[in-house]
Amino acid sequence: MNLPAALLDALSQLFPGDAMATGMAERLAYAYDNSRRNALPDAVVFPTTHEQTEALMQACRAHRVPVIGRGRGTNTTGATVPVEGGVVVSFERMNRILRIDPDNRLAVVEPGVLNGDLQQALKPHGFFWPPDPSSSPWCSIGGNLACNSAGPRTVKYGSPRENTLGLRAVAGTGEGFRCGTYTSKGATGYDLTRLLIGSEGTLALITEATLKLTPKPSALRTIRATYRDVSAAARAVARIMAQPVTPCALEFIDDVALKLARDYGGDGVPLAGAMLMIEVDGEPETLPSAVDAVSRAARGEGLEDLRVAETAKETEALWSARKALSPAQRTISPNKINEDVVVPVSRLPELVDGIKQLAKKHDVLIVSFGHAGNGNLHVNLLPRDDAERERSHACLAEIFALVISLEGTLSGEHGIGLVKKEFMPLALQPSTLHLMRNVKAAFDPEGILNPGKLLP
Repeated sequence: MNLPAALLDALSQLFPGDAMATGMAERLAYAYDNSRRNALPDAVVFPTTHEQTEALMQACRAHRVPVIGRGRGTNTTGATVPVEGGVVVSFERMNRILRIDPDNRLAVVEPGVLNGDLQQALKPHGFFWPPDPSSSPWCSIGGNLACNSAGPRTVKYGSPRENTLGLRAVAGTGEGFRCGTYTSKGATGYDLTRLLIGSEGTLALITEATLKLTPKPSALRTIRATYRDVSAAARAVARIMAQPVTPCALEFIDDVALKLARDYGGDGVPLAGAMLMIEVDGEPETLPSAVDAVSRAARGEGLEDLRVAETAKETEALWSARKALSPAQRTISPNKINEDVVVPVSRLPELVDGIKQLAKKHDVLIVSFGHAGNGNLHVNLLPRDDAERERSHACLAEIFALVISLEGTLSGEHGIGLVKKEFMPLALQPSTLHLMRNVKAAFDPEGILNPGKLLP
C-alpha cells in the first residue's frame, strides 16, 4: 500500500466496512478493463452519494493521490486502468434511476445505472435513451458518458452528447457543481455538459445525469444487402445517407469478416464482397415508403442481393452474421487490436480501399465492420504471433494517418485512453492541445484525475 496513513484513515471513516477494498484480490479485480492492460490501484472505494464523492476528492487532492473513476470496465482503450496507482472510484453502487419524467422527456439517473436496465425501465413509458453500445446489457451510463459511447442508433439519434441535458459532478478541485438544464433549450454560459461528456474522467467525476428521452417508434424493418466488393458497399452507404430517409442503423461488414462469421456461425451467413445491415424505424403507415426509399438507394452497381425481413424470425436470421463476428474474431486472435476510426461518409470508399491496401502491404489480417452511416468503422487487426503483432502496430500508425488525411478522426465511440494517446498530435494541432491542457488545469489543478490518459 502506497497511500499516506492520514489519507487511508480518512478514507476508512468515509467508506466504512465493505465500502472500501484494500485487499490484493479486490484491487486486482479493478486493475484492468477490456483493453487487457492493467495496473494495480492502492484502494478501491464504492461511493453511494454525491457528498461522499466530494469528500473523497478533497481528501485525495490534499495528498496529491490519483483518483480514477470507473463504470463497469467495458472500454477498450485502457481509460480506467490506474497507471499511477491511487484510488479507483467504482460507481457500481450508485445505480438508482432517480426520476422518469415522460411529460418533459427526461430521466435523472446515477452513473452506475446499467444502460440495459434503463432501457427496460423506460419501455412502459414508450421512450428510450438512444445511445446503444454493443455492451449495453452490462455497461453503465456513467461509462457511456465518460467515453461518449454510442452504437448503431447514433446515425439517426445521435451520441450521448446529443442526448444529455445536464450533469452533476465533482471537479478535481473537490468542488461539486451542476451544469446543463432540465429543458431542451438553453443558452446560459459555456456548455460544460458537452465538455465533460467524452472527457474520460480527466476533468470531473459524474455523480448524476439528466438524460434526454426519445419516443420509441412502434415499427422497425431490417434490410440486408450484399455486394460484389467493399467499394460497391461503401458507395451504397454514401447513396443511402444522401437521400431524405435516415436509417436508425447502417452497419458495414467486409468480406474477411463475413468469411470469419460464416466459419463460426454456419451457412446462414452469406459469402460476399461486403454486406450492409440496414434498419429503418417509424410508424406502420409511413414505414413501407421509408423502406422503399432506402432500398432504392442501396441498389446500384455491385449489388448482389437485397432482402427485407418481414418477421422477427427473419430479422434475427439476417443479423446472424453481425452477431457471430465477435466470437469468431476471438478464435483467430486473443490479442486483436480493436480501433474505431471515423471519416466523413463520402470518404468511406477511400477509407475501405486504403485499409485493404495497408493490410496487404503489412501482411496483416484486418477485419472491418461498424457503423457506416456515421463513417465509423471498427478496424480489427488480428495478429496471431509476435511478428504479426509488430507489423500490426506499424500498420495501425498508417491507418491513423490515412484517416486524418481523409478529414477523419481517431475515435467515434471508444475514446482515446492509453491506447491512442500518442496519436493525438496527428489529429489535433499544438494550439488545440494547449487549450485542452489549460481546461484540464482549470478543472483539475493537481492533475490527479485519471492521470496518463487522453492528452499526450
